[in-house]
Amino acid sequence: MSFGLTFINNSDQVVIDSEFARLNVICTGRYAPTQESGLGSTTAFPIVITSQEPPLVFCRPDTGGISGLTAMQVIGTPGAWTGFYVRAYDVNTNKPNGRYFAGTFGAQPVATYGMQLWDGASKLLFDSGTPTALFTRAFQSWAYVRSETTPTGSTRSFYTVPFNFPENEYMLINTFGMNMLTGAGSGRLVKTLWSFSAGTLYAVTDGFSNPFVFFLPAVFAKLSV
Repeated sequence: MSFGLTFINNSDQVVIDSEFARLNVICTGRYAPTQESGLGSTTAFPIVITSQEPPLVFCRPDTGGISGLTAMQVIGTPGAWTGFYVRAYDVNTNKPNGRYFAGTFGAQPVATYGMQLWDGASKLLFDSGTPTALFTRAFQSWAYVRSETTPTGSTRSFYTVPFNFPENEYMLINTFGMNMLTGAGSGRLVKTLWSFSAGTLYAVTDGFSNPFVFFLPAVFAKLSV
């Protein structure tokens, strides 16, 4: 940065910079079952998120048993994102209950007092009412566990990484709402499973072609406050 403002913390990490946006937390809350006999959950953001791109939504299922999330959708339109939908893995896992936060690379003017910082193009980079999120880790080297054939003839494959499920870490679920590209038009459905008793995070794919290769990252972050 040739001019402007930079804040650096005690670990020599840049916390605020007048040229580059951090992942700002626009809102936080809980998600809970709302439909589909408790399998589906639609959550309204407490404020409309005004970014052009969909916000990144991070979820942390409540501890206990086996929880799964899939079919994530951000609800709204560019400049007016109003909430998100997520679905439980199936009827044999926990219903969708947990905490979430939604963030964007850029702030919103939500604070009634404090400090705001813009870049040279008048984009709001920082607002003291929108704390930043800190990326903590990402998994992409999944270990293949097993596959099974479903009643419809598709192949369901399981992949895993060991994970200690800290209470303050949330997983990005936007990527678990999109089908993976395959040699078939339907693609491969992607789900995630949290086995709290086994301390293991699973990714599950379901499709009719390219059933084994899997490189989708699982990204985690935590709130900075």
